[in-house]
Formats: sequence, C-alpha cells, structure tokens
Amino acid sequence: DLQICQHRAPTCCTKKMEESYQAAVRRERTQSIQALNFELKYMIVGHITAFQEAFESLLRFAENRTSSLFETAYRPMAKEAAEPVKELFTDISLYILGAETTVESAVLRFFDSLFPLVYSRLINPGITDLSEDYTECLRLTRQDINPFGHYSKNMVTELSKSLWASRMLSQALSLGIEVINTTEHAAVMKECSRALVKMQYCPHCQGLTLIRPCVGYCLNVMRGCLASVSELDAQWREFISTLEYLTNEMAASHDLEMALSGVWSSINEAILHAQLNGPQLSATVDKVCGQPKQQEGNLSSASIVPVKEVTEAQTFMMAHTSLNSKRREFINYMKRSRTFYASIAERLCDGDLVMRDSSTCWNGEDVV
Repeated sequence: DLQICQHRAPTCCTKKMEESYQAAVRRERTQSIQALNFELKYMIVGHITAFQEAFESLLRFAENRTSSLFETAYRPMAKEAAEPVKELFTDISLYILGAETTVESAVLRFFDSLFPLVYSRLINPGITDLSEDYTECLRLTRQDINPFGHYSKNMVTELSKSLWASRMLSQALSLGIEVINTTEHAAVMKECSRALVKMQYCPHCQGLTLIRPCVGYCLNVMRGCLASVSELDAQWREFISTLEYLTNEMAASHDLEMALSGVWSSINEAILHAQLNGPQLSATVDKVCGQPKQQEGNLSSASIVPVKEVTEAQTFMMAHTSLNSKRREFINYMKRSRTFYASIAERLCDGDLVMRDSSTCWNGEDVV
C-alpha cells in the first residue's frame, strides 16, 4: 500500500511511515531555508537597529544644539521655546519611521509656534498680555506675513531631501524582512513533499540508511520545490539596487547628518531676519491682531546676542562616522546577496544532504 516508496524489492516501510516522512521533510525544508535566511535576516535587522541608534544619536545632538541656541542667544524665550523644539524633532523622528506626516508640516508648525514667542519676547519685549486669542492670531498671521523670510522654506527643502532617503531606506529594510519571513513559511506543496520523501527517505525503506542523493537529482528536486521562491530573483536584485541607490543618496547630496546639524543655524537665521524686520512686522500685526497691552518704558528689542558655538562637534562626528561606516558595510554585504534567491536550490543541496566524494548515490529509483 505504499504511495511514494514503491520498489520491486521487499521493503520495511509502511504507509504510516511515509506520512511521517512527509511531515519530516516539510519541517526540514522550513528549517533549512530558515538556516539560509538567518545570516541575511540578522544583517538586515542589525542594520535597522544600528541605523535607528545612530539616527537617534544625531537627532538628540541636533535637538540639544537647537535648545542651546535659545538658552545662549534668546534667553527671554528659551523656556517657552523648549516644547516647540521638542515637537519638531519628535515629528522628524516619526517621519523617518514611516508615520503619515510630512517634513513641511512639521517645520511650518514649528515656525507657527515660534512666531508668537519671537514677537512678544524679542521684537516687542514689553508685551504683558499674551492671551490665547492673540497668540492664535499671531500663529495664523505668520503664514501670511512670512516673518522668517526664505529661511523657513529653505529648512523644509534641506530636511525634505535628506530625510526622504532615510525614510525610504527604513521602509525598504522592513520590507526586506517581510519578504524573507514570507519565503520561510511558504507552504510545501504535496508534489514537493512526495519528491523530497522519495529523494531523502525512500532509500531507508530498502535498508540503505547511509546512502545519499546524487547531486544532479537533488538539484532537480529542489528547483522544482523552490520554483515559486526562486521567481523572486529578479525582484530581489532590483531591491538590492534600490538599497544601494538609497544609501548613496543618504551619503551624497542629501546628507542626513549635515541637514540635521544645520537645523539650529536655519532657526537662528530665521529669528535674526524677523528681528531685523521688527518695525514692519509690528505695523502689520497691529492692523491684523490689534495692539496688546504694553509695560511702561518698553524694553529695547535691538539686543541681538551672538550665538556661541556649541562644543558637541566630537559627538556629532562620531555618530556621523558610525552611520557612514555602517552604511558601507551593510550595502557591501547586501550586494553579495544579489543571487540569494537564484542560488537557493544549490545552497540547499550543498553540504551533508548529498553524496559528493563517493562512487555511489541514490537517483530516486536505485543506487547508482
């Protein structure tokens, strides 16, 4: 009553044993592919972690540098500016991780929050009554009177270019993991499990427990079993090319590190621009929002304090170097895995599964 290991000679197998063998080959095939995938998956997961750690380090550096700008140069508004600064960098982090937001909305929201502070603490430092309505009016007016000149738009452009590549790379790496996980758990079709039993276990039914499959025979069986997986070859090669393109984009003109480290400078230039145009801004705001209450003897708004250079360059350079070397190491490894899905049958037939240095092997019917 054997269905798979039918043979002319007497046999020690039963139909129930054949069913056990089919369960065994399904389990073994999954384990073999998992073993092949392990190194590749380990590299991608490791890079996702390293990339996020280095990125968070750069983000913290940029946030600290921006906070220091307010504490050293714009002390009257430093405390109130802390929350908008924190929100800006949180939004940037969420954008990189794939959240449904844009760099433009994050930056413009930051400048909307910043304008009431700049107006009431630097341009007109005598304002005492900054009601919710007046603050909201200032926020809305910012979009029309553009107090920060071209600096806010420039910041959007610079960050958008560099962060786009980082966001895409982050999503691409997650997709890579998804693809690998899917191939590991691809169902073993009935014809495939029968062919694997015939190749690996039917010799046992003849008492030939030490004989192994011939190399050519193993390749034929594995290629048939893995036809759907090896069809990923063209797409996988394209995926590796995309990763290469994105890592080059990040390292070249759209340098993530440089864009983040320049945020404080863009904000500083924007505030200076608003201060220099203070009288015109005040005249426009008075027309739109009305005149707020002032203290007697208005404080001078001309006290522009020069910015002290923050001495954290070493931390930044370390994170910058770390991210660059990890990118290079990762992409070199991934380029070597271009043929991963094309050569998967050859790799499964390598090693202990087949008989290499022997004059005899199993061809599916007999010992040859």
